[in-house]
Amino acid sequence: QVQLVESGGGLVQAGGSLRLSCAASGHTFSRYAMGWFRQARGKEREFVAAISWSTGLTRYADSVKGRFTISRDNAKSTVDLQMNSLKREDTAVYYCAAGAIRWGATMTAAEYDYWGQGTQVTVSS
Repeated sequence: QVQLVESGGGLVQAGGSLRLSCAASGHTFSRYAMGWFRQARGKEREFVAAISWSTGLTRYADSVKGRFTISRDNAKSTVDLQMNSLKREDTAVYYCAAGAIRWGATMTAAEYDYWGQGTQVTVSS
């Protein structure tokens, strides 16, 4: 079992930055691929970014590429999402997820085993 708790959400003006953090508890955190997803009101949950459990390989949704950076610290069992140049369309609840899954599946929400409760990010114009 892995428990995930997100933090760092809030209200920010367009063009600003936020850093989300996800703290994991439970065993073998370092063996899980980690992902960030988001869900805007009235929309489906969508992939944002993922990072592999061993090599640090990363991938991003096209909509955030060049603006967001995912990182992890296996010693601290944390995964962060640095969000820069925020836009109104980035407004959503952001979720952290963990999964013992192959790299090719890391963009698919249904493949993940564990989820955090989510943290709200609101970008104002």
